[in-house]
Amino acid sequence: MPNVQEHISQLVGELYHNKSRAVFATLVRLLNDFDLAEDAMHDAFKAALEQWKEKGIPSNPLAWLVSTGRFKAIDRIRRESKFDPLHEQQAWQIEAEAIDPSGLVDKAIEDDVLRLIFTCCHPALSLDARTAMTLREVCELTTEAIARAFLVTPSTMAQRIVRAKAQIRETKIPFEVPSGPDLPDRLGAVLQVIYLVFNEGYYASSGESVTRVDLSNEAIRLGRLLHVLLPAPEVTALLGLMLLHESRRPARTSPTGDLILLEDQDRARWDRTMIDEGLTLVEQAFSSQPPGPYALQAAIAALHAEAARPDATDWAQITALYSPGSDAHLRAPATS
Repeated sequence: MPNVQEHISQLVGELYHNKSRAVFATLVRLLNDFDLAEDAMHDAFKAALEQWKEKGIPSNPLAWLVSTGRFKAIDRIRRESKFDPLHEQQAWQIEAEAIDPSGLVDKAIEDDVLRLIFTCCHPALSLDARTAMTLREVCELTTEAIARAFLVTPSTMAQRIVRAKAQIRETKIPFEVPSGPDLPDRLGAVLQVIYLVFNEGYYASSGESVTRVDLSNEAIRLGRLLHVLLPAPEVTALLGLMLLHESRRPARTSPTGDLILLEDQDRARWDRTMIDEGLTLVEQAFSSQPPGPYALQAAIAALHAEAARPDATDWAQITALYSPGSDAHLRAPATS
């Protein structure tokens, strides 16, 4: 029995670590309320710890968590809003919108994560709000951690997030992935937020350290997630670009924390595994013609990464990449 309980606890912990944001995203869609969905998600995982030990693991754990979270949300509304007709009506509306458990397959739930990303990065929100919402709701960073990263007080960051949620609700920003001609611009807004987070970690604009590895890692994690859900060329390019930059982190600062310029870095300290992955991604992104802005930036970073010494850098190719109208001379960086 202890082994079974330990196994259940480990499984629920792994699901929370890997899939809690997917469960949360689907609950946002079903409940149309970020805060209610957050509470419902935590209630569902708590219920899983208690019930799976007695009743066994369900055949579709993610669907079980979503369905349980939805019922927990209905119970929470009714429990916390006694004699409030508006809240009671909200509970009835959620309950009346029947869901088909068979439709809560893993792919559908993962698609909700993509919807969540596009909602948090909607251009109707300010860039600061988009960044805060993405870090809080998609990446699950705490408000305190986000506030520290951007050097504002937790109360200021909390107000920023509350206002963004209110704007999403009041202006009825749709919980959807845009399609057709709207997709490129909306995807650009998403990539802008991810790269902003990465750059804040790679070239910290303020604070005691010149870099913040936690933010860069979070941006790369988000880039990987987006690449799996929507492997468009510019998504691939941005992920490759971030990996190529991040590969140089061990050589970018001195023991005293001073920044070391690219030409003075010890290239033996660059992360070759990260470089190889980045080069492969850049080659994939460059197969799209014409290459987008992230693909061009990634190609320049790749040419620097390929050079064993500063004087071996292919400056002719870099010049071509920087020069408008020179695309006839462009090539994808070699991955060997």
